[in-house]
Amino acid sequence: MKYLVIIFTFAFSSMSFAQQEVDLEVNMKNTGLAYKQAVQATQLSEFNTAIDEFIKLVKVSKTGKFYKKPEQSLQGLDKVIAQAELAKKAANEQGLSAAKEPLKNIDNLRKKYHELHEPPGFFELLFGS
Repeated sequence: MKYLVIIFTFAFSSMSFAQQEVDLEVNMKNTGLAYKQAVQATQLSEFNTAIDEFIKLVKVSKTGKFYKKPEQSLQGLDKVIAQAELAKKAANEQGLSAAKEPLKNIDNLRKKYHELHEPPGFFELLFGS
C-alpha cells in the first residue's frame, strides 16, 4: 500500500511539472533580447547563435496560453518563425546584410500580433469583450 501511494505521488507530480505554463511576458522579453542581438550581430557566428535562440524562444511561446484570438496568435508566431529561418538562410548564403529584410519583417509582424498575447484587462474580465 505504501508503495502504491509513492507511485501515485510520483506520477502526478511528474505530470504537473510537464504541464507547467509558459510565462509569455518573460519569454517575450527574452525573445526580444535574442532578436536585438541578431539585428546587432556583426559576425555570422554571433548572428546564428542569436537567431537560433530567437527561433527556440518563439517555438516555446507557441505553447503558452493566448487569451485573445489564439489561432491568430499561433499563425503570427508561425510567420515569425518562417521569417527568422529565412533570415538565417539568407545570412548564411549571402552574408549578414541579406538578413536585414526578413528581420525587418519580423519586427512588422511583432507590431501586428503583439496585442494578441496580452491577458484580458480588469474591465474585460468583468464585463466581457
